Amino acid sequence: MKNKSLITLLMGVSFSSFAQIPVYQDVRQPLELRVQDALSRMTLEEKVKLCHAQSKFSSNGVPRLGISELWWSDGPHGVRAEINWNDWGYAGWTNDSVTAFPALTCLAATWNPEMSAGYGRAIGEEARYRKKDVLLGPGVNIYRTPLNGRNFEYMGEDPYLAGVMCVPYIQELQKNGVAACIKHYALNNQELWRGHIDVELSDRALHEIYLPAFKAAVQEGEAWSIMGAYNKIRGQHACHNDLILNQILKNDWAFDGVVVTDWGGCHDTQEAALYGLDVEMGSYTNGLTSESEFSYEDYFLAQPYLNMLQAGAVCQSTVDDKAARVLRLIFRTSMLPDKPFGSLATQDHYDVAEAIGNEGIVLLKNAPVSKKQKALLPIDPARYKRILVVGDNATRLLNEGGGSSELKVKDMISPLDGLKARYGDKVNYTQGYTAGRPMYGRIEGIPQSISDSLRKEAVRMAAESDLVIFVGGLNKNHYQDCEAGDRLSYGLPFGQDELIREITGVNKNMVLLLLSGNAVEMPWLDQVPAIVQSWYLGSMGGKSIANVLSGDINPSGKLPFSFPVRLNDCGAHAFDEMSYPGDSIRQIYKEDILVGYRWHDTKEIPALFPFGYGMSYTDFEYGKARISGQTLRDEQLLTITVPVKNTGKVAGKEVIQLYVNEAEAKVLRPTKELKGFRKVELQPGETQEVTFTVSVDDLKYYDDTRQAWHAEPGAFRVLIGTSSADIRSEAGFNYEPALMGNK
Repeated sequence: MKNKSLITLLMGVSFSSFAQIPVYQDVRQPLELRVQDALSRMTLEEKVKLCHAQSKFSSNGVPRLGISELWWSDGPHGVRAEINWNDWGYAGWTNDSVTAFPALTCLAATWNPEMSAGYGRAIGEEARYRKKDVLLGPGVNIYRTPLNGRNFEYMGEDPYLAGVMCVPYIQELQKNGVAACIKHYALNNQELWRGHIDVELSDRALHEIYLPAFKAAVQEGEAWSIMGAYNKIRGQHACHNDLILNQILKNDWAFDGVVVTDWGGCHDTQEAALYGLDVEMGSYTNGLTSESEFSYEDYFLAQPYLNMLQAGAVCQSTVDDKAARVLRLIFRTSMLPDKPFGSLATQDHYDVAEAIGNEGIVLLKNAPVSKKQKALLPIDPARYKRILVVGDNATRLLNEGGGSSELKVKDMISPLDGLKARYGDKVNYTQGYTAGRPMYGRIEGIPQSISDSLRKEAVRMAAESDLVIFVGGLNKNHYQDCEAGDRLSYGLPFGQDELIREITGVNKNMVLLLLSGNAVEMPWLDQVPAIVQSWYLGSMGGKSIANVLSGDINPSGKLPFSFPVRLNDCGAHAFDEMSYPGDSIRQIYKEDILVGYRWHDTKEIPALFPFGYGMSYTDFEYGKARISGQTLRDEQLLTITVPVKNTGKVAGKEVIQLYVNEAEAKVLRPTKELKGFRKVELQPGETQEVTFTVSVDDLKYYDDTRQAWHAEPGAFRVLIGTSSADIRSEAGFNYEPALMGNK
């Protein structure tokens, strides 16, 4: 009895009092019962407080009831360093260094959902360790133009690929008790004028191209939160937009989570109250210091919202719905019992980052320099005594810059570090070109004399070397790959085109590594024998690059977006300025549903490198596709099987892609649409049967006259290929609706 009294004293409660735990605090109770119980105990003022920020990256709980606050953090490639309470400055902590994971363009380029699951698990563990409740990511906006400064945060041009790849990330992240916050919903497909540009597009384009990845994130990934975009859609800001938030997200898709603004994305109290917004963050982002004119109570969903509720100008049901959603998020995250502890910058996380880089790097070109030589890659150290690495990106900390996705890393292996570790003293380095410090908001000019001096030294050293590895591309400076500004041109910046030409003029043995999140123009394509798309690879990027260039890893990445030859070959740029970038107020998506490869294939405009393209150090042979039947009816599936053989001398991974084509349609249909893919690993000489299924849903388009998805009866083909432009096998079938069959 004495022991029981001591325990009771230490706990501050009697044993019998456990029966008196309020329902909302009793984790044994169903989630919705807890939410409604908590809601019933709250005052109107407490409900409103749940709907807006209390600091730059936290929002209110209900202290009186012991309901905790929420802590939010930028992602999606790592957990951002700690930000000050009331301004955008970094807090200067010494324990917030993290793993930088590869950018999401690289993840998409793996075409491997297992890589996505590993990514979500690892980044979730880091967010949990840092005591974050919501991670702002992943991003699934569609790659519409290669000028978009934020494409590196997204998963490419195809809605099916983006949808498949985002789901495992979300599921594994949330197993850590950290909510995914899918962004930027929706149509945030350019950074220029992002805060007010009003996007006009067809219902078909909206539902077929720009919404499916978000839908997959909500319905399959079961994401707990979603972030509104800055732009307007058909006259209303996306963060309080009746069409996409109320009608589509919350009604049609039955989303039960929280809609949060992008920071500063709220513009009107009444619209925010009525049109689907739940939490307002980052308004008045001039920095809420004590000298500021504004406070958190001035937010649109703070005192102004409370005033409207008290005056009866908006219904109390609006705040009840918002508060219930926020409570649901709190109970899923910050008040989740038995949360894992998480971990930070561990070897396991580095291994995940390296593996994603290994599988995401895309080999674009690999040709011999002469008829007497074999392909330049992989690099055999016995062939070269002097290897020159050239380029600013070989040493630049590419975790810095880029806007909100910038990261403070614990460790970073640069491309130069990785190549020196692999090839030792054979490697020399010269900068070749300079881009200045990473800047967010302006361009920092470089004196011409410095640029000329660097270029001349690089050319001189290249002439004396056996092999040149040029590490260039873009770099997260403003107007490159960076938030809040689009690229100013399709070409490479900082004089790289001229430098590449001059180096190949004195040494034809060049491997060109492009570090970017976007396609670039390649006027030197014929002069460069080997080109590798290396993305932004994060903490272990140098290791992944060395793995692939050396042949320790056989490249298996495939492009998640097309590389146009010229900018005007891209659908968004094939029309007047109203298509891109708009007139600063409004823009119209004139290419409609023909985005990316859909445009190139349907309009017969060849891409420089097509969607789904990527070479290997081995070769794969595709056999004849077999289909399980000649007729597909509703509620049925057709099975397609194709044999794939590794005919080369080394093991490798191949991505087999399935596209669907409708032979004749009453409406515009793309020449082909991706509807399935499988990544398989094959030993030399090994054959594997790869199987897909096709359902009626894979044949449908969005009928804007019916406001519903619809499949026309008639002839279809499945196309099996190694890219959207390289189809190796086909099979045909007919779709016959069940009602037609009964007739």
